[in-house]
Amino acid sequence: MIKVLVAEDDRFLSKAYEVKLKKEGFEPILVANGEEAIAKAKSEKPDIILLDLVMPKIDGFEALAELKQNSETKSIPVIILSNLGQEDDIKKGKELGAEDYLVKSNIAINSVVAKIREVLDRQKNK
Repeated sequence: MIKVLVAEDDRFLSKAYEVKLKKEGFEPILVANGEEAIAKAKSEKPDIILLDLVMPKIDGFEALAELKQNSETKSIPVIILSNLGQEDDIKKGKELGAEDYLVKSNIAINSVVAKIREVLDRQKNK
């Protein structure tokens, strides 16, 4: 089963992703801050990570940088899912190694699932 690490501090959104991902046949792993995201990525070895940027303890940018510098987690694709939609944020996210950058307010949960599948397919064909 494909494991999706969801790093999201909004409980309602986190639950919505969990329900949708399970329904779509994925195994969601939920965390609420950047510190947990890094720890779970190392212990669970998810196939892909959905990463919010504005989170407690360690923000998404810092978590992403750490994930991409660690030999155990650097090959795990990361999709940033944030309300920060400024061009600078998007550029920074991609420069740090994110596969894609989705703005929460502009995207439906079905589109997030489609993007997960697309990124995983791309990884498989590398």
